[in-house]
Amino acid sequence: MIKPLIYRLGSNPKLSLKRFLRGLALFVLAVIFIALGYFSHYTLQVIGLVILLVALFFAAWGYVGIFANRFSQVLNKTTPEQDDPDLWK
Repeated sequence: MIKPLIYRLGSNPKLSLKRFLRGLALFVLAVIFIALGYFSHYTLQVIGLVILLVALFFAAWGYVGIFANRFSQVLNKTTPEQDDPDLWK
């Protein structure tokens, strides 16, 4: 049930990296707007907070894709070689 989801999320690591980097760039932009709003009008801070929410969404979506790609590689390498589940032999 969870393996197909992991494989689907991690199927395109370049796209996941692109999403993560977009989220990171939007995060930097949001911090700039929040800092500018501190020194000038408060509406810049509100705009920065909205951009921050979007940035966190994109960064999290990209990071989940990157993690799923790495985890799917681990799942592929750890196929059971024996039918005996006894770990103490």
